[in-house]
Amino acid sequence: MQESLFDDRSIQDPLASRLRPDDLSEYVGQRHILGEGKVLSNLIKSDRIPSMIFWGPPGVGKTTLARIIAKQTKAAFIDFSAVTSGVKEIRDVLRRGEDARRMGEKTILFVDEIHRFNKAQQDVFLPYVEKGSIILIGATTENPSFEINGALLSRCKVFVLQALSQADIVQLLHTALMSEKGFGQFTIHMAADVCEMIAAFANGDARTALNTLEMVILNGDVHDGAITINHEILEQCIAKKSLLYDKNGEEHYNLISALHKSMRNSDVQAAIYWLARMLEAGEDPLYVARRLIRFASEDIGMADSRAVEITTAVYDACHDIGMPECSVHLTHAVTYLSLAPKSNALYLAYEKAKQDALKQIAEPVPLHLRNAVTSLMKDLSYGKGYQYAHDHEDKLTEMECLPEGLRDVIYYQPTMMGSEARVTERMKAIQAWKEQHKKQK
Repeated sequence: MQESLFDDRSIQDPLASRLRPDDLSEYVGQRHILGEGKVLSNLIKSDRIPSMIFWGPPGVGKTTLARIIAKQTKAAFIDFSAVTSGVKEIRDVLRRGEDARRMGEKTILFVDEIHRFNKAQQDVFLPYVEKGSIILIGATTENPSFEINGALLSRCKVFVLQALSQADIVQLLHTALMSEKGFGQFTIHMAADVCEMIAAFANGDARTALNTLEMVILNGDVHDGAITINHEILEQCIAKKSLLYDKNGEEHYNLISALHKSMRNSDVQAAIYWLARMLEAGEDPLYVARRLIRFASEDIGMADSRAVEITTAVYDACHDIGMPECSVHLTHAVTYLSLAPKSNALYLAYEKAKQDALKQIAEPVPLHLRNAVTSLMKDLSYGKGYQYAHDHEDKLTEMECLPEGLRDVIYYQPTMMGSEARVTERMKAIQAWKEQHKKQK
């Protein structure tokens, strides 16, 4: 019986492919743009689809949504991958789109991972998008502001697709179990919370959830024509018995908290362990890398300014090569941060300044700090009394730069940790210079 399940031709295509919805009524998630009266929903219904960029994490339905749009607007659909295609293929497809336009037909060109094209390659799309030869739908997991050519981006409407909620993914899993396109033809006995555990593990990624469900079922215990699934089978299939995030996502935050606090406590062994727990549980390495960049300034700061350089370089490495290769780069950063001297002086400085900024948001900029770019501004004394530090031997002046109401306030108070000890001495020297020159006046 086990062999017959694997050999069943009706389930030989991947589950995620078999369950791909044909219209919006079957599409799960993204109600913020597809709900009744929402922008994209209205554009589809009125058949006024512009060129678009779908920005969102993996497995949230970017490709599926593009296919549905093409079907509902009766447009030809061309699926194109930036990973496997070059400029020659792009130009061939664009010419076909232009030929179709002359015949009165619409073409939707879907470009997956459009951020993988460099700026010159992206420029190839511009004239065809401008003429309306094709409707471009690009999908990206990266911020399009940084990864998409500005000229092309300005001609596209950006829609942000969100990670699916756990409820959305549980709904998908139940559909997979009941649908004839899924496993509806099989008798499956499953522990009540298996779907919720898979949904929590998938962390908003529908493809991961469906692939995991498929693997679990194909490895279930088969007896008398029924397939039995339990927690042990689930844990064996994902090989992460103790790493599953709980259904409320709390473990996600518990693990990043453990990593952060271990680094702050300079416990490098614990920090590396918590990093491994996160990565092996399927955490996005870029999420971890972003948190490390924040830690570099929040918990180390001027005590070792190289921490920001290293964590930023590690983020780039994670972006370029991904998992599993980038795990060693993240370990590099975590080890460096754990062993670096610690200071939260920058964090405290900003938080204190923020409170004053919010309370005194209308505090005027002193006249001598304003640029007098017009004759009227000069007449109003803009810039009068400004002292240019480079004109002075010590590169210091007695000029006050804070508003009158905040005169002499101290925000940044460096520690004696690491390089910040030198910062402390420098600030003391500046203060002593100012006090001496005040007395000489």
